[in-house]
Amino acid sequence: MSEIRNIALSGSCLCGSVAYELRGDARRFFHCHCERCRKASGAAHASNVILKLQEITWTAGENLTRRYKVPEAERFETVFCSECGSPMPRVSPDGKFAVVPAGSLDHEPDVKPQARIFADSRAGWSCDGSELPTHATYPPKP
Repeated sequence: MSEIRNIALSGSCLCGSVAYELRGDARRFFHCHCERCRKASGAAHASNVILKLQEITWTAGENLTRRYKVPEAERFETVFCSECGSPMPRVSPDGKFAVVPAGSLDHEPDVKPQARIFADSRAGWSCDGSELPTHATYPPKP
């Protein structure tokens, strides 16, 4: 994503109780390997699109979202569905930026990841995508 461009994104949680639409200037798309992102996502890394926010509309379930801020962190917090726990977009306190968990998107975004960040924090068990076989769905039965 070499250029900043205006995009529209929509997404929802696993149970469908929370849904959103937002628009803004796409600034970054990172896979973050820091310990906080691993714990918040429950995965080897978090994949987030960062936007200079123009507008966000919660089309369903905004009242079901919950926010948790890590007390000792200057900026780190999570927003999630209180029903199913899915990560949801979080808006900066000043309303200028949004961090959108790419896994919550309902459609393929018109931007691609730019980099892996905090790579020195990558978990030893995390794969880089090249050393394991791939399957379109479940692997064949042994």
